[in-house]
Amino acid sequence: MSPRFSVDRLEHPIVQAPMGGGPSTPALAAAVSAAGGLGFLAAGYRTPEAAREDIREVRMRTERPFGVNLFVPSPPSDVAERVERYAQGLRAEAERYGVALGDPRHDDDGWRDKLTLLAEERVAVVSFTFGCPEAALVEELHRAGSAVWVTVTTATEAAIAARAGADALIVQGVEAGGHRGSFDDRAPGDLGLLALLQLVADTVDLPLVAAGGLAHGRALAAVLAAGADAAAFGTAFMLTPEAGTSPAHRAALAGDAGTALTRAFTGRTARGLVNRFMREHGAHAPSAYPEVHHLTAPVRTAARSAGDPDGFHLWAGQAYGLAEELPAAELVERLAREAREAIRRMPSP
Repeated sequence: MSPRFSVDRLEHPIVQAPMGGGPSTPALAAAVSAAGGLGFLAAGYRTPEAAREDIREVRMRTERPFGVNLFVPSPPSDVAERVERYAQGLRAEAERYGVALGDPRHDDDGWRDKLTLLAEERVAVVSFTFGCPEAALVEELHRAGSAVWVTVTTATEAAIAARAGADALIVQGVEAGGHRGSFDDRAPGDLGLLALLQLVADTVDLPLVAAGGLAHGRALAAVLAAGADAAAFGTAFMLTPEAGTSPAHRAALAGDAGTALTRAFTGRTARGLVNRFMREHGAHAPSAYPEVHHLTAPVRTAARSAGDPDGFHLWAGQAYGLAEELPAAELVERLAREAREAIRRMPSP
């Protein structure tokens, strides 16, 4: 069996963060990998069949390695009454867009079937968000030849992932757009990236991929200097033509709204642009994922289709204003070039 993929094999230490719900596409993952970075598919919310099709499309576009991200299932919510009260407060939203609220059900997003799929497809990297798979599952993926990366938001989570056999850690600072990768949403990690990198590096001896609020090559140089082996960029890729970002979301990223953390849309803490939905419902949303995700899904879909940025989630990191409309390969090359220039200009200590 060939050695598992490692971060130091990348031509450029640049990872395209997986962005579920639309922005991540096979075209984007393939373009980033072909340019020397590591592209990622987001299997969250996708059926196993759709995820398999995505994997095969990437392979048709490039022979370079790429990764696939999975959500670790959350335990069933024990706040059913709070979810029901939240649903009552969303009736007007459903009426506004002419839809019915969804069923606030619990599911595991096809967890076992997707694990089987990834073992069969033998992708280079399988990453996990919302928790850490048990050691036996990590070993199962290792036997299939895949490297396993785990997203962490605290040093304690990093230690758990290291004990489970993770090959690398995605260290996600609170600046990041989209969902917090925390193992427990009731106490999500709230540290900035630089502080978290130092704490994690002092806790485990694993390759680290820095994530959160990164947009320029200078930021890449900064996290490499701080001990990361690579950097993950998410929002920076959302305006590329290869991304599946909706028109209303693209337009919102050109604005100047602030970002905030909220559970309003999915019942899990996530960072996005502040809009009407977040302001009106954020204070009342329980920690209940995926129940709230399913509850609000019809409303968010309808608002997105109508081009109304006030009715659906606008995930964005704190540095979203630096995102530009560039082809993904061009962005990878520019980030690498800017990082090299920044490193050359660093003063000697």
